[in-house]
Amino acid sequence: MFYKTLFFSILSVFLTNAQVQQGHTNTNKFRQLYDQFADPNKYHNASGAPGVEYFQQKVDYKMDVELDDANSRLYGEEIITYTNNSPDQLPYLWLQLDQNIRKKDAPALEKDGANPGIIGTPSSFVSDYVNEPFDGGFNIEWVVDQENKPLRYSINQTMMRVDLPQAIAPGGQFVFKIKWWYNINDHVEKRGRSGYEYFPEDGNRAYVIAQFFPRLCVYNDVEGWQNYQFWGNGEFALEFGDYDVNITVPSDHIMEATGSLLNAKEVLTRDEYKRFLESEKSFDKPVIIVNQEEATAKESSFSTQKSTWKYRAEYVRDFGFATSRKFIWERQAVQVGSQKVMAVSIYPKEGNPLWEEYSTKAVIQTLKTYSKFTFEYPYPKAVSVHAKNQGMEYPMICWNYGRPEKDGTYSDRVKFGMISVIIHEVGHNFFPMIVNSDERQWGWMDEGLDTFVQYLTEQEFGETHPESITGLDAYPSRRGAPQNIVQYMAGNQDFISPIMSNPENVYQLGPNAYAKPATALNILRETIMGREAFDHAFKTYAQRWMFKHPTPEDFFRTMEDASAIDLDWFWRGWFYTTDVVDIGVKKVKRYYFSDTPDLETKKRLEAYGYDLASLPNLVFKIDEESDAFDAEQAQQNPLSESKVLQDYLTEQGIDISTQVPKYFYEIEFEKPGGLVMPLIVEYSYADGTKERVTYPVQLWRKNDASVSKIIASDKELIGVSVDPDKETADVNLDNNSWPKKETPSDFESFKEKIKG
Repeated sequence: MFYKTLFFSILSVFLTNAQVQQGHTNTNKFRQLYDQFADPNKYHNASGAPGVEYFQQKVDYKMDVELDDANSRLYGEEIITYTNNSPDQLPYLWLQLDQNIRKKDAPALEKDGANPGIIGTPSSFVSDYVNEPFDGGFNIEWVVDQENKPLRYSINQTMMRVDLPQAIAPGGQFVFKIKWWYNINDHVEKRGRSGYEYFPEDGNRAYVIAQFFPRLCVYNDVEGWQNYQFWGNGEFALEFGDYDVNITVPSDHIMEATGSLLNAKEVLTRDEYKRFLESEKSFDKPVIIVNQEEATAKESSFSTQKSTWKYRAEYVRDFGFATSRKFIWERQAVQVGSQKVMAVSIYPKEGNPLWEEYSTKAVIQTLKTYSKFTFEYPYPKAVSVHAKNQGMEYPMICWNYGRPEKDGTYSDRVKFGMISVIIHEVGHNFFPMIVNSDERQWGWMDEGLDTFVQYLTEQEFGETHPESITGLDAYPSRRGAPQNIVQYMAGNQDFISPIMSNPENVYQLGPNAYAKPATALNILRETIMGREAFDHAFKTYAQRWMFKHPTPEDFFRTMEDASAIDLDWFWRGWFYTTDVVDIGVKKVKRYYFSDTPDLETKKRLEAYGYDLASLPNLVFKIDEESDAFDAEQAQQNPLSESKVLQDYLTEQGIDISTQVPKYFYEIEFEKPGGLVMPLIVEYSYADGTKERVTYPVQLWRKNDASVSKIIASDKELIGVSVDPDKETADVNLDNNSWPKKETPSDFESFKEKIKG
């Protein structure tokens, strides 16, 4: 007992500063996130699941919509049934008027600074300086109740408040009607989320129509009314409901939309309808309902007749449709768990041959992979629509870019870009169309989670369709792999925001809301939690919040609750800060044992009043080398200068020549970066062997700057490498190896892979 007490007394002398220091608050990076998380409650409980009194509203729509193709205008009337499932009285309702950001005097048009730039196109010059500004936005003709009595309403930019004759009581319903119209924008010219593309060669337009009707805002326990204005980046917060939608278009148009088509026989030709029915049973390959030759023939028809397509969708949060006489249309049945789903693609001839080859394949892969990691896809179909410069999602339907050259050739960059955007946008059916997060406030909750599963799907697509990645080791995913986020995270901090930021307030939305959270989840799965624990927790979150409104805390808490892994340190660092990963090797020391302390240790002991002659037998560690250590230099016997240690081992019956390690090393690791991460190290030895060790992240809990580890081995250490497989998004590889070595740029090699 005396020897142990004396040892710790000496240690205490070395570590204790005699001066009185100021106290401080808890800044440990492993402290719990109580200061950041919203408190659990009866709506969102502490496990991350819906609470016992969780509620959400239901909004049903019946609509009649007509497209004026000649004037690019959309007319509509809707009947809205609002069900108040909240415990609150609601004296008014808030609706979103997203098209109002296209009014020529919309504040959203002036939200950013501008400069003329140094390059541009003639068409952009005409658009910016010559043409009259496009005047879009909703024109509300009337708002009336069920008995056609006018209702007071007030429009504030992209929000409309409808004042009710009396408040809707908890459990009550209110039915009202709205009539509107608006001018449809050219989405290619101004990069809108919906609109039309004009084809001057044949005079046609292809329409992708969304945000086309006044839609109810979300009312919940978190925000009350989520009526944050639509400025363009923050997407949508919407309630679930049933939709019955009749859409009238020229009779030579082909259409796809959210929901099931109820009158296919009425709107299709006899041959088209026959193929339509055949496609319902085709699990091997797509059935072409309208082929390229037929679509091309329609381009000059410009029918003056009209057809009304009727759709019904149950329990969806939104509605979108695409229509044109230019569309080629294909459908294939796919078995997803216990359900048959139709994988659908529509595209003009300008999309071929690329779209006919890959679009429906990408849809099918998405449905299968996402269902494996979340829940069985519950809707009857998923549609991929070709639209220039687009990448946008709605329930059961999405618009996607990727166009070959006019001669039909295309590069790998175009091919993989198209496949990836289809996977991403179809994947949005899961996040946020079903796991219905608040996109207006938390862009990463749909974009980041979706991009993560997109990465998993892309890798499986490459395995399922090896012909698509000929010449590559794997599918060249642009986002998800840790090394691909390094350039962003290592960038200028003046232009980087934490993931937990509103989409309107970040400089680089793609890296912030898509790539960084996707990378974080990939690191969680592969490096920190392990696939089994992560996959179970991720699926638990998805299934808990199907058809509900989760918050960030619900996701964070569920991932911990379902895995028994404390991740507060991870959420804090990756999601609430802009800290970076930088972990490296600071020093490597070789040491031996002696009965006599080195000069520095002797001076320190004497300075604190210890008489070495009166101390009991102690063994001292003597550093033989420092960070300038020459790995090829021969080392002396590590016990030759310690008779005390040799005698003790002999007394214990330990054979010094066979049972005692021949080499002892102290490796000091440094962490200049702010993020704590597991320490992944590969040790290399003179006999050609290697050893991989992963030290838990808790290694940093008591020293955020540096930690040391001891290696006792019969083999001579000749190399140390931190994060050898680049698993942690380390922004600085210069300090990752001992001895130091040059590391080629990951970005350059990746660019070469996808160059085309």
